[in-house]
Amino acid sequence: MRGKQAPKRELAPDRKYGSPFVTKLINYVMMDGKKSVAERVVYDAFVYMEDKTKKPAMDIFNLAIKNGAPSVEVKSRRVGGANYQVPIPVRGDRRYALVYRWMLEAARKAKGKPMAIRLANELMAMAENEGPTIKKKQDVQRMAEANRAFAHFARR
Repeated sequence: MRGKQAPKRELAPDRKYGSPFVTKLINYVMMDGKKSVAERVVYDAFVYMEDKTKKPAMDIFNLAIKNGAPSVEVKSRRVGGANYQVPIPVRGDRRYALVYRWMLEAARKAKGKPMAIRLANELMAMAENEGPTIKKKQDVQRMAEANRAFAHFARR
């Protein structure tokens, strides 16, 4: 690796909820630099969740993120001519990156409704430990559990 690693920048909290996690979600939703469109999608999704569940949107969002974040994943490691899937714990920043990525992938795959409603439905499903994002998390954790025998290769 050449040079210094770029410093970690703090995200400014979003305007409506004051949470850097919502800002991060807006940035992930954003396409082609259209931040105002992404903000509208996320805020509309939060309003839709509040109408549907009669609970604060931030509570649902925080629970959904907590439920969807994986704790272990597998990483390919070459040892003596063979590739092993080695289970490793997931770092804090990567946990959030994975859950946002999986959540938006699932919301974008669901067709036929506006993005705000698809995102809200995915967040509500995640808060109840259901939906494609939770399934993806369980698959990743199951894979790590199945390859636990190779955990000793993680420290090399």
